[in-house]
Amino acid sequence: MSRLGKLPIKIPSGVEVVLNKGIATVKGRKGTLSRPVPEFLTIENVGGEIFVKPVKELKQKYEKAMWGTIRAQIANMVKGVSDGWEKSLEINGVGYSFKVSGNVLQVNCGYSHDVLLSIPEGITCTVDKNILRVSGIDKDIVGNFASRVRSVKKADVYLAKGIKYVGEVIRRKAGKSVKK
Repeated sequence: MSRLGKLPIKIPSGVEVVLNKGIATVKGRKGTLSRPVPEFLTIENVGGEIFVKPVKELKQKYEKAMWGTIRAQIANMVKGVSDGWEKSLEINGVGYSFKVSGNVLQVNCGYSHDVLLSIPEGITCTVDKNILRVSGIDKDIVGNFASRVRSVKKADVYLAKGIKYVGEVIRRKAGKSVKK
């Protein structure tokens, strides 16, 4: 039995969850998300809570793992269409900056050229000095794009220059010492 799969998902007002032909669709005030659900799982709406339940007893390890995974993904979809997801990135360094123009993010991080990243559909990016806020309704897309931006120039452990998540702690290393 999946401990996570058994937990109910509380549905906020204004959010609707429907399972139709193996596809779970979640509609809310921010938009609509859909995800396929394996045929060995079903979704039940009981008193404002969603339960993800197996159709029959699950015997394979893969099916038990997917039960908890699908439940977590549906919970993320419910939070996304009601509140949305946001990741914040910070850039540190002399002359390092973010710029958003249209659907292109321009990152200036010490290379001989600016790095241009296209912003995926459904994602909004805002820049406030050295902080980039990536927001959207799909947690996967928000996290993947934030990770892609961070991978342009990860924060250096010696100088702490580069891109890091807001709140991420960079453990600084001591530089080389001079022998006397």
